[in-house]
This record gives sequence, structure tokens and C-alpha cells, in this order.
Amino acid sequence: MKDAADYLGLSPHTLYVWRHRRQGPPSFRMGPRGRVMYRVEALDAWVREQEQADSRSNPALSPLSVRPQERSARFASA
Repeated sequence: MKDAADYLGLSPHTLYVWRHRRQGPPSFRMGPRGRVMYRVEALDAWVREQEQADSRSNPALSPLSVRPQERSARFASA
């Protein structure tokens, strides 16, 4: 887990909490002691997903790229 945390630039505690909450990158347990493992490919894919979900990185999600909505008539007369 420490190597994965270092790879992502996170603390191991953050990665642990995310795993516990099922929020972080995909992981699995391996071996008789159940060591938590992360595949580099899965980490990279998870980072790409996070990047695409962020409006700063994905222009399609940016609220600045959407035309402002017209106000309805009931608010315009106030």
C-alpha cells in the first residue's frame, strides 16, 4: 500500500481510508496474510477517471462552457 500511495502522491492513511470507504482505486488482497495490492495499470486508469470527472481537466464538464440559462418570467418581474 505504501508503494501505491507514493505512486499517487498520497499518504498511506488516505489510501487506507479510501479503500475502507470503497472510494479509491481498485485493489485486492493477496497471500496468506491478505496483503493489499494495487496494479499500476489500475492506478493509472483510476487517475484518468478522476481527471475526466474534474471540470478543470475536462472542458465538457466546465460550467463556463455552458450558455447561461434565461431567467423565467416570474423572477424577471420582481
